[in-house]
Amino acid sequence: MDVYEKIAAQQNGKENTPAYMVGEQLKDIIRGNADIEELVTQDLDVEEMSIEKCAAKIKAHADEKHKKLKGNCICVTPIEADKIIREFYGLPEAAAKEEKTVQPPAAPAKKKAVSLFDLI
Repeated sequence: MDVYEKIAAQQNGKENTPAYMVGEQLKDIIRGNADIEELVTQDLDVEEMSIEKCAAKIKAHADEKHKKLKGNCICVTPIEADKIIREFYGLPEAAAKEEKTVQPPAAPAKKKAVSLFDLI
């Protein structure tokens, strides 16, 4: 069974739950990287490394934020969840996206004003 089948098996019957969403984000993180796929394949065989246990880590982070901010609700951003998932499974940090500087368009060349008298 490959890593994606293992994730799907752990997601089965848990649609619309935090564990299901962790599985989806984990798939996105590991997609296309054979070394990471192999590592997560091995981790998913251990009960303490299940997507539900990872979701519990994210919930603990949310609870901590809730206590600190004392609001009615709290949000764990995808970036925060990505970091927690990577730490939980011992995956490398996400590669920093190259910032591309956008050059402002060049100022149009000054046009010489045309006078109607010049046309006569």
